Amino acid sequence: MIGVSETLDLGTGFARELFSADPQSARTRRKVRVTPIGGTTAATVTVVIPCYNYARYLPDAVDSALSQEGALVNVIVVDDKSTDNSLEVAEQLAASDERVTVIAHRTNKGPVETFNDGLSVADGEYVVRLDADDLLTPGSLKRAIAVMQRFPSVGLVYGHPVHFSGDRLPGHRGRATAWTIWSGRSWLAARCRHGYNVITSPEVLMRRTVVDHVGGQKPLAHTHDMEMWLRMAAFCDVAYIHGADQAWHRDHAHSLSAREMNAMRDLSERREAFETLFSGVAGNIPEAQAFQDLAKTAVAEQAIILAMEKFDRGSPEKAEIDALCEFVRSTVADAESVRGWSGLQRRIEIGPERTRRHPLFMVERFLRGLETRYAFWKWHRTGEF
Repeated sequence: MIGVSETLDLGTGFARELFSADPQSARTRRKVRVTPIGGTTAATVTVVIPCYNYARYLPDAVDSALSQEGALVNVIVVDDKSTDNSLEVAEQLAASDERVTVIAHRTNKGPVETFNDGLSVADGEYVVRLDADDLLTPGSLKRAIAVMQRFPSVGLVYGHPVHFSGDRLPGHRGRATAWTIWSGRSWLAARCRHGYNVITSPEVLMRRTVVDHVGGQKPLAHTHDMEMWLRMAAFCDVAYIHGADQAWHRDHAHSLSAREMNAMRDLSERREAFETLFSGVAGNIPEAQAFQDLAKTAVAEQAIILAMEKFDRGSPEKAEIDALCEFVRSTVADAESVRGWSGLQRRIEIGPERTRRHPLFMVERFLRGLETRYAFWKWHRTGEF
């Protein structure tokens, strides 16, 4: 496993085995003090901004990138055949600043191709994917570049995003207090073990040599970002910035995820993300089968929890419970081996009314609630569940 004290030549190092298969190595994770950048040439960063009908937000997104200190930034706006005046706004931004380039789609291609088209012409040492309704916080790139320059084996840096709604930006924390460096495959193993995406998106800085190796996003509806982060982690180390907020992520009813996502679809698409991950270049790593088995079990367990929560809330629809049970059976070879399966079958047997009053299930509900709250508390502090 690449250690944080080693230097990896990311231009040539992919031809050799980079990692050991030992997930318990003492060097798989390390928390270190922040090392300020000093005496180095400012790094180049390409910020790719996919845009579809976000004319009102686009200027702020572009400005949040161009105003970054400690980096030489250029922006590529890819307009996906917007039906509002997004293209006009983008072209005005490009006319007023030579650091902005615009790519205009003649037909609507969707978010994946839109980002990949921008990525194909990115020439920075580092790359950021920034949705047109999100923004980078001041100093975000400088903080992330400092990690990359201190640890050349790191190919992906992320931090804490501030979620907000409306037009007023909330406050943000601007000082990094520490970095956590994971060996990429230990980070990937943890993501497979839990089955969740821990990254929103705009808070990520990618090393372009790693991106060139693993390729761009895959044609997944909502989990294209997640799958790409996991794929990168198979071939580079991963870092997290503590203390600072790295981006603002806008939550609103018109976003793609808000319009089209529900719990069952989320499960299905995360399962598809892991299937896509291990059917590609990440499927060639020695740990691929073990990691994929972890991911399948994690997603199946989440389906069971979702079904149990439906019993907890009252009268679940039989069709919903049947669909979730079938999802589990189609995901893992042995449903009975998945944690919670026997408890779900017992709930189905005794019915929702007795389930809600059953002392054992009441305790389970309480403990599950504590576990959920702890997971989110941990994510806010450490960037992982």
